[in-house]
Amino acid sequence: MEALAKRLSHLGPQVEGMLKVVMFYDTLMRRRVDLPALTRASAGLAECVVGIRLHGTGRVVRTTPDGRPAPEPPPPASTTMPITLDDEEIGTAWLERPGRPGPLDEAVLDRLAIAAAAVVEKYGPARTTMADPALVELVISAESDDAARARALRLLGFAADLPIRVAAVRSRVPLDQVAGLVCPSRPVKAATLGDVGVILATTLDRFPEGVRVGVGAAESPAESWREARTALRFTTAREPIAEYGDLGALALLAQVPEECLRDNADVAAVGRLTAEDLATLDVYCATGSQRRAADVLHLHHSSVSRRLEQIGRTLGIDLTEPTGLTRARLALTASHLLDPADEE
Repeated sequence: MEALAKRLSHLGPQVEGMLKVVMFYDTLMRRRVDLPALTRASAGLAECVVGIRLHGTGRVVRTTPDGRPAPEPPPPASTTMPITLDDEEIGTAWLERPGRPGPLDEAVLDRLAIAAAAVVEKYGPARTTMADPALVELVISAESDDAARARALRLLGFAADLPIRVAAVRSRVPLDQVAGLVCPSRPVKAATLGDVGVILATTLDRFPEGVRVGVGAAESPAESWREARTALRFTTAREPIAEYGDLGALALLAQVPEECLRDNADVAAVGRLTAEDLATLDVYCATGSQRRAADVLHLHHSSVSRRLEQIGRTLGIDLTEPTGLTRARLALTASHLLDPADEE
């Protein structure tokens, strides 16, 4: 390349300058550079502020010629260039040069954009769990076509051949912290849509305490998102994580109109129970045994037996019979769907 530069130098200073730009980035890419290092080197070469933004993560890197983060707010870009990977625009690179653009600015940006795409392809997008909500919505929307969904997943950093799990989250823990824990070793992205957090991941290993999570089961991200939101409605303080695939026929309750649920005598009776009785009934329905319920509630089994007798009289249901236990379970679940108390 140096020999070629010498042979072409007689064509003029601009051609020689362009060759130096090409050689600069060829040398730079032989090293293990990340996006901040790439912007620092480019800012020193261009002698002005250089910026890079990745659409998938929303991350922006702006650096001054002396290698420091550029001050905010940024001025209008003097020259811009899209960063493309496999014919898809994944970001933007720009120069913030005061006055008129320099004669080699386009050449610098062209090589910078190529180098930035190579960095993203080799090392993946920036390791952040939060993503552009618009891209996440494209993935989970039932109105998105396959091409738009595939492009959004690509921009978010997911490989085309990996299945995507979708979770709906309500939490007092920051969503980025939740997402960072559920899949620490593989791609995961999160965004808030309305009052619900969305997590996209290839696997969902575990969730921290203090969150309510519904997990979809379908292969289609749009259908999985619908299932995840449904499963979220079934979460309780005792069971804060609900997998749609584990709900089975219970998921049908979510399709019953609320007025029908409210008009049901069993559901109305459950709504009249005290908080203590509700907790007792919930544990008993989950365990199906007075002794196991007593262990969970840290009470003597005779105390639990007396409570259940009183609850049964209030409900008008014999809780010792299988049919009565089934009625109580359905009524308790329906009551929670109508009024999901103590959500995090």
